[in-house]
Amino acid sequence: MNIASLNLRQAIMYKMQGSDASAVEETITDAITSGQEKTLPGLGVLFEVLWQNSDTSSRQDMVETIAGHLPEQTEKPM
Repeated sequence: MNIASLNLRQAIMYKMQGSDASAVEETITDAITSGQEKTLPGLGVLFEVLWQNSDTSSRQDMVETIAGHLPEQTEKPM
């Protein structure tokens, strides 16, 4: 496999195809609790699916929830 030609979205969607709600929840929970940076792209793809399939009101709720839980100040990354 040529890493330059890898379509990350497609690979994640391929891996998740046919997953039921329980499997999706487990994937999200595992990704968050592991704290591994490599899981962030997968969560991003799942968020993209959520965003694209949400109405304006739901999107606004998500934006407000995220904005309301971001730290006001955090240490600068190295």
